[in-house]
Amino acid sequence: MKTKKGLYWAIFIAALGSVLFGVNMAAISGAVSFIKEVFVLNDTELGLVVSSMIAGCLIGAFTIGTISDKIGRRKALIIAAVLFTISALGSGAAQSSIHLMIARLIGGIAVGAVSVVVPTYISELTPPVIRGTMGTMNQLGIVVGILIAYVIDFCVVEMHDGWRYMLYSPIIFAIPFLLLTIFSFPESPRWSVMKGDLISARKVLNRIVDITEAESELKEIQNSLKVSTTNTTRVTLSDLFKGNMGKVLVIGILLAAFQQITGINAIIAYAPTIFEKTGVGGDTALLQSILVGIINFIFTLVAVWLIDKVGRKQLLLWGAAGMILFLSYITFSFYIGDVNGLGVFISILGFIAFFAASFAPVMWVVTSEIYPNKIRGLAMSVSTAISWVCTLLVVQFFPFMLGGMGGGFTFGFFLVFSVLAFLFTLIRIPETKGKSLEQIQEELGLVD
Repeated sequence: MKTKKGLYWAIFIAALGSVLFGVNMAAISGAVSFIKEVFVLNDTELGLVVSSMIAGCLIGAFTIGTISDKIGRRKALIIAAVLFTISALGSGAAQSSIHLMIARLIGGIAVGAVSVVVPTYISELTPPVIRGTMGTMNQLGIVVGILIAYVIDFCVVEMHDGWRYMLYSPIIFAIPFLLLTIFSFPESPRWSVMKGDLISARKVLNRIVDITEAESELKEIQNSLKVSTTNTTRVTLSDLFKGNMGKVLVIGILLAAFQQITGINAIIAYAPTIFEKTGVGGDTALLQSILVGIINFIFTLVAVWLIDKVGRKQLLLWGAAGMILFLSYITFSFYIGDVNGLGVFISILGFIAFFAASFAPVMWVVTSEIYPNKIRGLAMSVSTAISWVCTLLVVQFFPFMLGGMGGGFTFGFFLVFSVLAFLFTLIRIPETKGKSLEQIQEELGLVD
């Protein structure tokens, strides 16, 4: 299938939302110690400040599916862009921990929204032969954002009130994202067909593939949705639990949960703090965080290269195996009380590498593929919201676990769930490589 430049431009704009996801999640890592000192916070209060964004993510993820199914993917991302802008300005100017938590909550709503809408949009827009590769653009955008946040943190850490500039940094991308989604971003053709707007759907398809292929794709979408130009049946939450859909929803929920409960966002948000526990602090810890971001980026590119070659399931299995290996070393090192700073640092990089090449991008790809067209937005909201619940719990309690229970218990917790993630993938995850969304729907028994 021949694709056009319009496809890649639309995915680039969508992935800019993912960049904002990454910048917002990681920018606070370099500011944590300053925030704790300036606002005089204990570990629990610091956890609330950091996790307030995750609470917002939960709200955004759970509500945006229904909203995007009603108003469209494009308008949903415009709303997210506005919230990103408000959050960046409010976070950088915060005069109290309460103000900072409110601003981060708003930013979290935007992050939660893009975490649902961007992978959904990409999967709905992209032809099957490259959908896996294009789907990883979501995760690539996230890790680029994380790396940019780490670099900004390092560059401004010595400046007066440098931590405020760290929190202002998302504005660099929020304004361009807002302008591009308003003026240069096409609507999802599958959403347009779902709403009976065949003219708009055909127009977008003609921009991304050849005309003959566009007509074939349009007919396939129509058949899968079984709608006419006047049928706009509303999807309810109860629809997700009917027949085989309930089983598929559980697969998506558990995969999303395992992506987070294995500890990635705790490591991303508290990387300098973890390195300080190994005897490294200050600028060196921030510099090591940059290396974490670089490894994250490089191995996301590995996933981009492999996902449509070896398939989703194999990447998940190899990724989980590598995560288990490196988490075992970290857990053992902390447990025996003989923490080798270099060894732990290398193991964290190894964990990041295997995670970035597997669960990080593949979760978003698989969950956006396995849900039927008609309920994809709402189903993605539910599974992604569960993911954010796990993230909220991990990020909120990580400082307490690390400080009160020690690194052995904390990383052992992540290790146990990495083992469970491997077993779950082996037994329950279907292979979706090279299949149309409609074909996947049929194979999973979701066609009436």
